Amino acid sequence: MDFFELVKALILGFVEGMTEFAPVSSTGHLIIVDDMWLKTEEFLGKYPANTFKIVIQLGSILAVVVVFWKRLLSLVGLYKIDGKKMTSRFNLMHVVVGMLPAVILGFAFKDLIDDYLFRTETVIVALIAGALLMIAADKFGPKRPKVQTLDQITYRQAFTVGLVQCLSLWPGFSRSGATISGGVLFGMNHRTAADFTFIMAVPIMAGASLVSVLKNWEEMSMDYLSFYIVGFISAFVFALISIRFFLKLVSKIKLVPFAIYRIFLAIVLAAIVFL
Repeated sequence: MDFFELVKALILGFVEGMTEFAPVSSTGHLIIVDDMWLKTEEFLGKYPANTFKIVIQLGSILAVVVVFWKRLLSLVGLYKIDGKKMTSRFNLMHVVVGMLPAVILGFAFKDLIDDYLFRTETVIVALIAGALLMIAADKFGPKRPKVQTLDQITYRQAFTVGLVQCLSLWPGFSRSGATISGGVLFGMNHRTAADFTFIMAVPIMAGASLVSVLKNWEEMSMDYLSFYIVGFISAFVFALISIRFFLKLVSKIKLVPFAIYRIFLAIVLAAIVFL
């Protein structure tokens, strides 16, 4: 594994970390940077390249765990405040209710999604469709949302956001874009919707990633270990920066600027593919 290949791992970790949790579609960015530029599949092979993308995703998930460790531990009763157990309306059942629709549909239609939706053309459409949903959320969401913290989220709202999250099974739609938009449309402020999105991402993404790693385990090679490690660390570090920055930013600028960027990205992708 030479130096320039490790630089590629660093770049891809950067792209994954900076885009996984922002509502801009990490899939769209990886298509441009990897599939159309770095082309890791050419020197890693198809299955090791796919596994690499899963490994760097695990780096991004670890960043969420670091940022939200208190809240995550409180969900399973392991975190205490001032010597007392954390009293919170927001609990593990909110997360389960929120993730259930996407988990069920994801398992039911996994092969269909892999066969028909993981194409650049469908990602371009998803980028635009997701952008329109985000614009609609800012325009039609309540001006004074009642839900200002995680502890005010109801099970019904969690389930409704979970239903909207199903749109993110369409590659390019963006899981965070879908769930934050859904949260805003159904009464959450932008920061609370983002917090719920990130916390709900941990079991969903970790579970899906670990299943994929186990499935492709035989295809992994120690020859690529340094490549995986560099990508994992890069994704973790940049996701850590991205999450903290985004949580501060989303309350101020809302979703429309991200939607405009998504439309611009879709145009760039379309120009690369069709021109």
